Amino acid sequence: MDLMAMNKLTYGLFVLTARMNGKDNGCIINTVQQVTVEPNRITVAVNKANYTHDMICEAKKFNVSILSEKADFEIFKRFGFQSGRNTDKFANWTGYETAPNGISYITQGTNAYLSANVVEQKDLGSHTLFIAEVIDLQVLDAAPSVTYSYYHSHIKPKPQEKQALAEEAKGQSVWRCEICGYEYVGEELPADYICPVCKHPASDFVRVEK
Repeated sequence: MDLMAMNKLTYGLFVLTARMNGKDNGCIINTVQQVTVEPNRITVAVNKANYTHDMICEAKKFNVSILSEKADFEIFKRFGFQSGRNTDKFANWTGYETAPNGISYITQGTNAYLSANVVEQKDLGSHTLFIAEVIDLQVLDAAPSVTYSYYHSHIKPKPQEKQALAEEAKGQSVWRCEICGYEYVGEELPADYICPVCKHPASDFVRVEK
């Protein structure tokens, strides 16, 4: 069985944002799908380890910002490579605005956003599937939506760039995903960390020396 076949499925990439107790948070996902037109409903599958998941369970509403080909790697690092449980992902950043539902949406490197209210949710084991009705939406830019394939070909650092990042990491603690090889730099790996490349949990990371 070749699990790499799963990578042939086509995906868009999105920033899913939520707000709870006065705090904004968001994470990178690739699981947004429109399922009905009348009413206009979408599904979003979110890993239970993500703090954004807990916020949506509580607030019953969220925003989806659709990433475009103008998105840079910094957006993926900000929303995909750290946990919102102990980090303010919006701190010292201006690439967002607040939607009428009170939740932030991303304006930098995106081409549209959707606001939605949860109408139903289903437990899928590692993930929760949220079925939600779109209550607001706006086109922000004409740039094409980014795909998972485009991300790997044009946004994700190339081998030589990864080597430069590895040089910067010398003398620091590094955690390597045993599934895809992605490396997280930090003294401790958050218990709820999800690999931004293959979506495997912190339990699939091992500490390596640099």
